[in-house]
Amino acid sequence: MAENAPDSPSSEQFITLLNAAHGRLLGFLRVMLGNSADAEDVLQRASMTIWRKFGEFDPSKDFFTWASSFAFYEAKNFQRVSARSRLHFDDELLQRLAEERVPDLDQREARLAAMDRCIEELDDSGRELVREFYLNKTEVAALAERQGRAPQTLYNKLNALRRLLADCMKRKTTQEAGS
Repeated sequence: MAENAPDSPSSEQFITLLNAAHGRLLGFLRVMLGNSADAEDVLQRASMTIWRKFGEFDPSKDFFTWASSFAFYEAKNFQRVSARSRLHFDDELLQRLAEERVPDLDQREARLAAMDRCIEELDDSGRELVREFYLNKTEVAALAERQGRAPQTLYNKLNALRRLLADCMKRKTTQEAGS
């Protein structure tokens, strides 16, 4: 099989699929290796293997499931050759961790997607306040000063928004579980 050319149509598809699965693959490897730095190193190696084998990927299948098998074997190989840590898991335990962690990662992705949809349902001012406070890490005092409002008013608004988001998340995850 010829390797994929960087400018071939499948390279864009590969990049899109790998980017979408990156967080889950990294989480999967963190569980297996117990160390974020090692997980990132192994994911880099696994990504190269996944790229080389991408021509064999069946697009009707789940990319994460397919890619995680390469990540799993890269992690096993890393454990065998790594002398940096005295803590090494046997193959059976690694397999169990991998099998048990995949549903958790799927659930996390679904919850993040539900949260994004819930935030989009907020009115403009609520959405902006949530983004400023949680994403940009702007302090309430600074937000209050900018808006010419009392800090307590914004704390109350944030509490109300948290309740709205929690209720929305329950609805969305219940709907998704039922469908």
